[in-house]
Amino acid sequence: MRELINPTPLKPARKPAAPVVIWNLIRRCNLTCKHCYTTSTDIDFPNELTTSQIYTVMDDLKEFKVPVLILSGGEPLLHPDIFAISRRARDMGFYVALSSNGTKISKANIDEIADINYQYIGVSLDGIKDTHDQFRRVKGSFDQALSGIHLCLDKGIKVGLRFTLTQDNAQDFPALLQLMDDNNIDKFYLSHLNYGGRGNRNRKDDAHFAMTRDTMDLLFETCYAWLKEGKDREFVTGNNDADAVYFLHWVARKFPGQVEHIKAKLQQWGGNSSGVNVANIDNLGNVKNRPFSEIWLDTTDPLMAGLKQQPRPLEGRCASCHYQDICNGNTRVRAAQTTGNFWAEDPGCYLNDIEIT
Repeated sequence: MRELINPTPLKPARKPAAPVVIWNLIRRCNLTCKHCYTTSTDIDFPNELTTSQIYTVMDDLKEFKVPVLILSGGEPLLHPDIFAISRRARDMGFYVALSSNGTKISKANIDEIADINYQYIGVSLDGIKDTHDQFRRVKGSFDQALSGIHLCLDKGIKVGLRFTLTQDNAQDFPALLQLMDDNNIDKFYLSHLNYGGRGNRNRKDDAHFAMTRDTMDLLFETCYAWLKEGKDREFVTGNNDADAVYFLHWVARKFPGQVEHIKAKLQQWGGNSSGVNVANIDNLGNVKNRPFSEIWLDTTDPLMAGLKQQPRPLEGRCASCHYQDICNGNTRVRAAQTTGNFWAEDPGCYLNDIEIT
């Protein structure tokens, strides 16, 4: 969006030495959200990585030149050693972010959270008050999360809202944007529903495609308007790389003279980067037995080989799509969950046939 307002020359594409790592340190969570992709709940799960094993993995990640650790869960603040782990990661030179439900950010620990100096804390909200509490299945969780956000803002910590769009909460999206504006929150992350964990069981609640398109339109218009007003906030979407193609069509309608420039920038971005520039370590990861760096480079696994292949071995609509160089086949987990085939077309693509030809 900034490129529409202040275009910059196309520079050589960045080729990270290693991926950004999203690390589910712990599966335990004090909430049982209906769209949870890890099927977490408030119990101790067996066989998770010990803190010592976490440190060993961290050393391997650093040697492998991983630049970013996003510490997640479950609820990472329930990990008994979260601050020691976070501090060690910062001292090692990682960019360290925290992905939280916000309810465990309190007056009792905000000073220690601030002392860690996380580069970013993302707090998940599923709507305003009643909607959020219904999704999170805990009454009062919205007020607790909002309190956590305010505590972070008061300490000068960069904080963002994380929102997973479904047909049951899309009506709250405008109010969340207003909440962001009223509180001068730094960042908004809109995630499309991904079919993993409880998110898989609840995929029947995925936002209807028309609703998705309306939401994306409002997101684009709000982002552009705020930038023009000098409100330099970040907007990110995730779990649906069709967003980039839909954005290009939006640019074609609104700013036809800049389509080629934006298209070149999006092609350089390259679309879905799972298995290439983005990785996830779960709480039971086999990094206990084999270094991450070794697993990541092993293309004898057919899925890893396919994710790293260019172009990917896509099928169906994704194979014939004219915008593979912008989307890169979208999110493979939805295809796998619905068909059993990782390379089938992504059923979450909300573009019509004309828009992908």
